[in-house]
Amino acid sequence: MSDASEPQGPLAGLTVIEMGTLIAGPFCGQILGDFGAEVIKIEDPRVGDPMRQWGRSLPKGLSPWWPVIGRNKKSVGLDLRKPEGQAIAKALIAKADIVIENFRPGAMEKWGLGYEALSAANPGLIMARVSGFGQTGPYAQRAGYGLIGEAMGGLRYVTGEPDRAPARAGISIGDSLAAMHSVMGILMALHHRSKTGKGQVIDAALYESVLAVMENLVTEYDLTGYVRERSGSVLPGIAPSNAYPCANGELILIGGNGDNVYARLTEAMGRPELKDDPKFVDHASRGAHQHELDGIVADWTSTFVLDDLLALLEAKGIPASRVYRAPDMLEDPQFKAREAIVSVDHPVFGPVRMQNAFPKLSATPGRVRWPGPELGRHTAEVLTGLAGVPANKLAELKSAGVI
Repeated sequence: MSDASEPQGPLAGLTVIEMGTLIAGPFCGQILGDFGAEVIKIEDPRVGDPMRQWGRSLPKGLSPWWPVIGRNKKSVGLDLRKPEGQAIAKALIAKADIVIENFRPGAMEKWGLGYEALSAANPGLIMARVSGFGQTGPYAQRAGYGLIGEAMGGLRYVTGEPDRAPARAGISIGDSLAAMHSVMGILMALHHRSKTGKGQVIDAALYESVLAVMENLVTEYDLTGYVRERSGSVLPGIAPSNAYPCANGELILIGGNGDNVYARLTEAMGRPELKDDPKFVDHASRGAHQHELDGIVADWTSTFVLDDLLALLEAKGIPASRVYRAPDMLEDPQFKAREAIVSVDHPVFGPVRMQNAFPKLSATPGRVRWPGPELGRHTAEVLTGLAGVPANKLAELKSAGVI
């Protein structure tokens, strides 16, 4: 599936068994696969990962989500609820470097696949366990999807307009943050293993992964009693820094809050006197009169069409941007120059465009080698190769519903 002449990713040579479903576990596997690890995804042999059916629409009967989150992975259909499936999983894990799972705490132990049992045969094994609330504590057994982690971690409360109920970010950010923290933990554990030979468990809770990016929210309350509230597109006390209307009905984002940048913005507006106005003369003053200043800027931006205003602000060195949608990304020269979006051949869809592997590494970059495969495409290859299952045993396992 890949061209051997191309540079290998930095994780080439590592074998990952991915046993998660939906987003948190599979996105962790996607990142590892993007950077060269061999990711073997174990799925229910009957229906596979639910992400195969998710999406607003199903072109050609297939989910547009699966080619992305399933990319660079090998699919093995294996029923972990059957003893034969558990035995095969153990054989695979015995030769693996990393296991990813995001079942409810206790499920792996029930199947005889807890870390104690697995590491006895493979002491260097690293297991990333992703769950709503972690493997311990009074909430450990609760069901916990990403939105629950976003709520408990504090993100939902501060997202949206102040006069409305908390809003969703527009993506499953809680799941993605848990996946990224899992990858961080795996890489740290790999470094530790390189020195000691010993593996360990990464316990990644969704709510803690959200909490980790909440800046000084807790500390500010602890020291001052202030509870951060929703502020919409405004960053309270930072002005001008907002979304402003243009003449053609589009919005432009402008970050003009630094003293030097603000001075250049007043010149671009033809209003240099605003630079020395006592209400706007420094950072604190602009923050105190934020609403008034935003109104002045909005009156000015509404006299321009978006592209003309972007050109003017760029010439003046003022940070500004359109609010990008997918069509904008596909046409933007910066995206093209850096190959931020790549085209991948899909056996049903044909060429499929998706985000590339990030971040960029100068010597061992990640890449998209193939899109999410059909269910069970690699079952025979992996089971006979890595797990040592005799080829003549496969038909029997399939007949029994194990694979």
